[in-house]
Amino acid sequence: MTVARERSFPSISVDDGVYAPQEDSYLLCAEIAAHSGLAGARVLDLCTGSGIAAIEAARRGAREVVAYDISVQAVACALSNADANGVDVDARVGTLSDAQLDAPFGVIVSNPPYVPSPRPPVGMGLHRAWDAGDRGRVVLDLLCAHAFELLVPGGAVIMVQSELCGVEESLDRLRGTGLDAEVIRRRTIGFGPVLHERAAWMEAAGLIEVGCRSEELIVIEGRRPAAS
Repeated sequence: MTVARERSFPSISVDDGVYAPQEDSYLLCAEIAAHSGLAGARVLDLCTGSGIAAIEAARRGAREVVAYDISVQAVACALSNADANGVDVDARVGTLSDAQLDAPFGVIVSNPPYVPSPRPPVGMGLHRAWDAGDRGRVVLDLLCAHAFELLVPGGAVIMVQSELCGVEESLDRLRGTGLDAEVIRRRTIGFGPVLHERAAWMEAAGLIEVGCRSEELIVIEGRRPAAS
């Protein structure tokens, strides 16, 4: 079991097979903590993993937090962590399609899989927490395409991704649905074990420059205009 805690964010326990909070998790949580529209909002956390983002939203005054993940282990972990942190999170096994049945939401938060992979993201296992196809956009494209319809007028989606999987593409896709989208936070970090392992493949595929061993994490916010 891994126990993760950084600054004032929730204390999280993670069993083997569940994505442990890392730099992207904490970057997303920092924006959740600073978001002005969370108090009293109905919140959706997609790809919840350990539940850290959902728990942070609940701690910041969300009226209701619904969290989805395809992993049974992750959902059980999120529920356990929510209980340990003294907040209510309705964590469920499911996908964006299931979340569409629960819409609308005032805020969507997500740390989706976004790591480019030479293999399609299939099967179950810890790799599904990061593997996202050869361009890293399998889940990002779905989220960008459907965020507008999942949100109430005036609502917002806050999501984290890597520069390696197309920041401008995410912005363009969100704007194409009618959202006002912008980058709200950046942080450069060194490659972790997964990216180090894939560095040669990414160099050959033209995804990174030869010798590059760092990436910029990006938090994007997309806002649905308020009803007139």
